[in-house]
Amino acid sequence: MSSAKPPDGQPDRPAGGRGSPLSLRTRLALGYTAFFSLIIGLLGTGVLLAVQELMLRDMRQQLTTTGELIQQNFDSSNTTVTVYFGDSAFLLHTYASPVIGLDSPALYVQVRTLEGNVVATSASLHEQQLPITPQLLAAAWQGQSHLGPASLPQGTVLLLTRPLLKGDTPVGVLQVAHPLREVNRTLDMLVLSSAVIGVMAMLAALRGGVWLAGQALRPVGQVAHTARCIVQAEDLSRRVPETDSSDEIGDLTRTINAMLARLEQLFTLQHRFVADVSHELRTPLAAMRGHLDILQRGARHDPQVLAESLTDMQREVLRLTRLTNDLLLLAQADAGRMRLRHEIVALDDLVLDVVRTLHPLCQEVALIPIIDHQVAIIGDEDRLKQALINLVANALSHTPAGGSVTIGLSRHQTHTACLRVGDTGEGISPDDIPYLFDRFYRADKARSRRSGGAGIGLTIVKWVVESHGGQVVVESVPGVGSVFTLLLPIS
Repeated sequence: MSSAKPPDGQPDRPAGGRGSPLSLRTRLALGYTAFFSLIIGLLGTGVLLAVQELMLRDMRQQLTTTGELIQQNFDSSNTTVTVYFGDSAFLLHTYASPVIGLDSPALYVQVRTLEGNVVATSASLHEQQLPITPQLLAAAWQGQSHLGPASLPQGTVLLLTRPLLKGDTPVGVLQVAHPLREVNRTLDMLVLSSAVIGVMAMLAALRGGVWLAGQALRPVGQVAHTARCIVQAEDLSRRVPETDSSDEIGDLTRTINAMLARLEQLFTLQHRFVADVSHELRTPLAAMRGHLDILQRGARHDPQVLAESLTDMQREVLRLTRLTNDLLLLAQADAGRMRLRHEIVALDDLVLDVVRTLHPLCQEVALIPIIDHQVAIIGDEDRLKQALINLVANALSHTPAGGSVTIGLSRHQTHTACLRVGDTGEGISPDDIPYLFDRFYRADKARSRRSGGAGIGLTIVKWVVESHGGQVVVESVPGVGSVFTLLLPIS
């Protein structure tokens, strides 16, 4: 049974099963929801605390105001009373009517003597008593007030305990309390409402998070879909649709398209290289087979024909050997198995050695060494010679008859040796210069093939120079010539 494929532009989901990881879309949606829920929870908690504080503040203010009013009424109703009444219990009981007169179902009022005996209570207490401690009695003796929660059989109350004064002298203790049930009921309703709203908000956040994650990951899904199509169709010319956005998704899209373009170029160069190598191998092999056929038909008895055939076959064998060695060198360099020797190399002697080696090839082109300084570096003489030979041979193959190729040596600044190979050839197009050292690249395909190059000589030059800590600089003017400069550090 075939499984359903995800719609175009949507990312693949991991296969189900125990322990299978959540998809990125799910993780993003859960992250959005968790963050939003945290914000809602913090806001809800802040609102609850603010409402609670406001209600308690109003209640404290109400209790304080009530206590002051009772004190004022007590003072005004006892203006003629003197210390003659000595007994504070008698005094409070006689003039407790102002206290009872302020009675309210929402308030509990109680008057005690300084010894703690109850002399008057409001009807709302229903024969209950507001609690008091020795510490509160002692504070009342000293003229101090206290406001805080207390427990009654009816529930928790906010209790104000203050001295009841006659003039400046404490004569009793006034207690005023307000039930907290309305506050608790209001807070419970707020908690329930906040919970319901929070759950609804979480569900909305989850749904919105799924939608936002889908929108955010849609370009990623398009990238994955395009990549799958490229793999299935083996078509590197396809590109991911780009947008004008400058966000991370836009950068990812442009980076992947640049990577695809680079891969397409590399595969094109590799395919071209395979064709070129096939041609390079086929041509000398066909030539050698032709010479062998001639010799087998009896031409081997002709000394002149035999000598020419052997010379031609030797040249083709050398050509194949050179190509094979270059390919082997690059393969070893890529695998990291190529080790350079570290020895003193006199570059002036190296230049003269290269001139002597290539002089037989310069029948129609002048090869001119220009040595301004005697410079020695630490490096691998064989590899440096190979790189210089590749550069000079490349210059000779692109310089017409009557032209010249120069090999210059000088000291650049203090710690850099400068090797310059210049020619008076046809030059290089500016469009080709960035790719000259790419493997298998040929600026002039037809001419390079006729000259026997496979497009890897300059690649070897760059690898050798960079392995010595140097760099290659190219300057060229089409129709005038080119200059390749090797900058090598002097140890």
